[in-house]
Amino acid sequence: MVTLKKSLNLLAAVIFTASSVFSYAQSNAQTLGESVQETEQSLGETINAAEVADHEHEAEAEHVAGEKSQAEKVQDHITHHLADDYSFIFFSDEETGKHYGFSLPVILIDNGLKVFMSSEFDYGNKVVEKDGQHYKLYHGKIYKTDAEGTISYDEAHHPTNEKPLDFSITKNVASLLFTTVLIFLMFLSLAKTYKKGPNNLPKGFARALEPMVLYVRDEMAVPNIGKDKYKKFMPYLLSVFFLIFLLNLLGLTPLGFNVTGSISVTACLAIFTFIITQFSANKDYWKHMFWMPGVPVPMKIMLAPIEILGALIKPFSLMVRLFANITAGHSVVFGLIAIIFVMKEALGTAGAVGIGFFLSTFLVILEILVAFLQAFIFTMLSSLFIGMAVAEHEHDEAHH
Repeated sequence: MVTLKKSLNLLAAVIFTASSVFSYAQSNAQTLGESVQETEQSLGETINAAEVADHEHEAEAEHVAGEKSQAEKVQDHITHHLADDYSFIFFSDEETGKHYGFSLPVILIDNGLKVFMSSEFDYGNKVVEKDGQHYKLYHGKIYKTDAEGTISYDEAHHPTNEKPLDFSITKNVASLLFTTVLIFLMFLSLAKTYKKGPNNLPKGFARALEPMVLYVRDEMAVPNIGKDKYKKFMPYLLSVFFLIFLLNLLGLTPLGFNVTGSISVTACLAIFTFIITQFSANKDYWKHMFWMPGVPVPMKIMLAPIEILGALIKPFSLMVRLFANITAGHSVVFGLIAIIFVMKEALGTAGAVGIGFFLSTFLVILEILVAFLQAFIFTMLSSLFIGMAVAEHEHDEAHH
């Protein structure tokens, strides 16, 4: 009990420290935003806004970039890490403005197929011309522009330029492909061992994978789905478990992966669980959803919409839970690392590095546990939902 209390106190201290860092960054950003807004209003009184919208935006960007505080730079770095991108950037040199990493293929469909490398955008500084069409990378999205790269805005200052159909290999897509190949290579030797005979012992790295495979089978699939039906769903459950687990672990490396922190990826995984659940459901599942046996007719009419809504909420909860936990974890880790830069003047170089290193190391270790826990929760709930859909309700026969 004493150890648990100490752990909770330490975790509370970590969260308090991280919240202080983010509050400090947010307050500075808000103050700077107010000053920029006042400048825009004063310019709007003397100049026609429709004629100088682009010039105002460029001037504003230069003004903000020239006066960014250390906290704002850290916040920008965190935002960039959490967002998808058209290239991998490992680190940047502020003095020279150079980015070190590698670009990814851009694949657009706009009056034909356009394929080129994202390096041609020069991180948004250049306009790319392909077959008479001009494209500009602006705030992580590709827009059609003129030769000068003009971006038009609405009243809310949102770009109104047309966007081409984008099938590019972004950072998240490349990460998914890399992880898929990695899973395939990991399980190739294990599959060969099982193919030779069910009693053969795996060798090498496959020995570390076998306990996890057995864990998914014995602790998730069999208890929730049943011994007679679990084998049909094991390929999906193993795939989603190891995919999420590896993506979460790779997200803690300097590679900059944040795939499970993307709502589109978690939504895709949740939709797969929903589709498998609904298409595998038996007649008892649908009967209990639309016309519950043993319930008065008025109550059946009232409960049916609730049951339908519940079937939709289940995958939604899977999507949001995974997305929110991974995004929050990455933000807090980066926030603790940012102590080294933000609190350098107040604590000194040695103090800021020491506190930042200690807290971030502790939280990274905790995130390794979270990486497994989120994969476990998603797989466990998926197997539970599938089990509810394929379960046989023998008690109904007794009522007749």
